Amino acid sequence: MKIITLHVDYIKFKPLKKALRSISDLSESEKKGKNVSEALVVLTAVEKGDSTSESVKELVKNVKDIAGQVKAKDIVLYPYAHLSRNLASPETAAEIFKKSEKELGKDFKVVKAPFGYYKEFEMKVKGHPLSELSREISSDKFSSPKGREMNEEKIDSKNILRSIGKSILDRSKLKKNDHRILGKEMDLFSFNDVSPGSVFWHDNGLIIYNELISFMREELKKEGYTEIKTPEILDKKLWLLSGHWNKYRENIFLSEYEKREFAAKPMNCPGGLIIFKQKPKSYKDFPMRVAEFGVVHRQELSGVLAGLFRVIEFTQDDAHIFCKEKQLESEVLRAIKLMKRVYDKFGFDYEIEFSTRPKKRIGSDSVWNKAEKALENVLKKNKIKYKINKGDGAFYGPKIDFHLKDSLRRKWQCGTIQVDFSMPERFGLEYTDKDNKKKRPVMIHRAIFGSLERFIGILLEHTNGRLPTWLAPVQVKVLSFTDRNKKYVEKVIKELGEKVPGLRVDADFRPTTVQSKVKDAEIGRVPYIAVIGDKEEKTGEIALRIRGNKKIKKMKLEKFAEMIKKEIEERE
Repeated sequence: MKIITLHVDYIKFKPLKKALRSISDLSESEKKGKNVSEALVVLTAVEKGDSTSESVKELVKNVKDIAGQVKAKDIVLYPYAHLSRNLASPETAAEIFKKSEKELGKDFKVVKAPFGYYKEFEMKVKGHPLSELSREISSDKFSSPKGREMNEEKIDSKNILRSIGKSILDRSKLKKNDHRILGKEMDLFSFNDVSPGSVFWHDNGLIIYNELISFMREELKKEGYTEIKTPEILDKKLWLLSGHWNKYRENIFLSEYEKREFAAKPMNCPGGLIIFKQKPKSYKDFPMRVAEFGVVHRQELSGVLAGLFRVIEFTQDDAHIFCKEKQLESEVLRAIKLMKRVYDKFGFDYEIEFSTRPKKRIGSDSVWNKAEKALENVLKKNKIKYKINKGDGAFYGPKIDFHLKDSLRRKWQCGTIQVDFSMPERFGLEYTDKDNKKKRPVMIHRAIFGSLERFIGILLEHTNGRLPTWLAPVQVKVLSFTDRNKKYVEKVIKELGEKVPGLRVDADFRPTTVQSKVKDAEIGRVPYIAVIGDKEEKTGEIALRIRGNKKIKKMKLEKFAEMIKKEIEERE
């Protein structure tokens, strides 16, 4: 059995039509659907091998555990077959849902969405760390070792090779500008079941990934950041100390080494705290701005993975700013200005949300009062428009979130600034102040891209793949009109490379029509397509097709080189 729990402000659902003929008709009131506020929604897929009694017991146990942590009193049981490809029979699933509803009804108010019906739903999920969790209730617990042994499949090399073959993208339900389609057309990345939810970056995609990091490094240098790198596998005791173990253990990948339990990091902050503690700190060291492009892993069910938008392995552009209390507001404002500069570079509009203390949190009310007051002061003093998102702060502190608007006016939460008094206390961070007394620093958690993978997906869809020239994998593609122009094309490419060092320029000498070559370059979203034939060779010009514009522009090579060099250097 697989479940996803969503702590929501509300959920509305309505049955549309039967998905299974054997299911009985709904009553008139059931056909109208439901609107439930402040609930824990449990999306559930019952799988082959799930036994009714044990599965009900485990499902109820897990739901009670999560509901207790988020303080939910209402439960919505929602059959959601999309979470698994190995579904149990409808009869078994219906029985498990019926009995689970009865058991949970002893402690909660339970609403069950109709089983065996296609449904439409709308919900608003809260933003706190426990608002989205996925769990797998393994049927292995309920089968004998002997039974598991008998079910083991012997796989030979042919089967293995077949299983890791080329991934196939089903485009039937995707928009034309879906980043997964663009990624395939532009040869940027792929996915494979040998590492679910992890990106296989192709050379073109890795160029975008690396260019974004280079751009961010330049911006961070202007702001006085240093950069660190911490291990991806860390001892369990570190996560117990940080508080993440109790909040995220179901989503953490675990491993063992010499009888010690280790975890693949779901977040970067504890590693940064270890580095902070390596040598004494003075008040003169503050503010300390420390960045990390850290790779993290979080367990997700395969049914919720969605291209670059929801993955298991991803890179966060994290930073942790350590400062004195009196520096807190100025550092928050500085981070906001940096975010604005970055988002403006990509042409994004954004909205800001201020999230306050959640019910389940660490730290005293006096500490939360200080942290919330600091964030609120920065927003109000600088006349920054924002919405209050009550109760959706991180478990260790309040936060400001940045929701980007793409070209389709969809909103994506990317950037975040979180004020944390608790983690420095838990890890015993201290510095010597000018009065020679030991004091505790304040910690600001900050990300701008958020997940680098998700940001690339958003950017691809926002621009329909037509990235700014500095970010495009291939910046110029030179096409020969005929074979006799090949030598001149090679000369043009060489001169461009000399005049614009590092220019990503490609050539197409294939013995096919110019129209076919142009079409392929357009599919690859190449910003500048240069066609060279006898006329161009004679005049020393190039015929330019710029960003999909069908109008051809003639230009001297030297002028073009100056123009594109400026465009790349200034990241226009």
